[in-house]
Amino acid sequence: MSEQLTRLLTIMATLRDPERGCDWDKVQTFSTIAPYTIEEAYEVADAIEREAMDELRGELGDLLFQVVFHARMAEEAGHFAFDDVARAIAAKMEARHPHIFGDEGGKMDKKRWEDIKAAERRSEGATSALDGVARALPALMRAEKLQKRAARVGFDWPDTSAPKAKLAEELAELDAAETEDDRLLEAGDVLFAAVNVVRRYGVDAEQALKATNAKFERRFHAMEAMSAADGADFASLSLDEQEEYWQRAKRAERHKDS
Repeated sequence: MSEQLTRLLTIMATLRDPERGCDWDKVQTFSTIAPYTIEEAYEVADAIEREAMDELRGELGDLLFQVVFHARMAEEAGHFAFDDVARAIAAKMEARHPHIFGDEGGKMDKKRWEDIKAAERRSEGATSALDGVARALPALMRAEKLQKRAARVGFDWPDTSAPKAKLAEELAELDAAETEDDRLLEAGDVLFAAVNVVRRYGVDAEQALKATNAKFERRFHAMEAMSAADGADFASLSLDEQEEYWQRAKRAERHKDS
């Protein structure tokens, strides 16, 4: 084990020490720490997207600390220790790459990779094709994963026509919903159907919406800046006037990209 990793594990043990540890760290549990773990993973992804390598180094450290924190709490409870975590992932990676670490040879393709993962899930007691899709995933990403798992066992439409018709059907049902609870359920059906449509086009729904969010932000900031340059308070403009700035922002963006 490296000197710095040993140092980090020692720091974590000290922070959790019942007598001389940190009051905040000592009382944390898996449940209270989990939201920070998710947050740190997103901050790693954000640094990568911005190509901020100096920040990435720090964010990876924050994420590693989360792993160390959970492993320490597990060790205290007698479940497993950090070494067990490292040993398990090392064994998993070797098993998932038999063409490199084993005697099978050949190349790794998507089907082979998925077959290996499916075998892992069965060995861990999975009985459904949907077992193992993490409940804590973002809802859009989880919807796509659930659909892909179902598709692997044949529960999928053959082309895009049926998913598009289903989306239109779900929109009509949302329009007809009369109660708040019904609208919530029908809205979920609309989103699930929309994910299915874009999946059938071979598009990653999470990445697609992420790109659109970024585009909306860019254009909204641009039209706010344009209206300010014209001496206008954007929030006080009529919807038609705001739409004019939106169209200007779109044209400016297209001109910049051309």
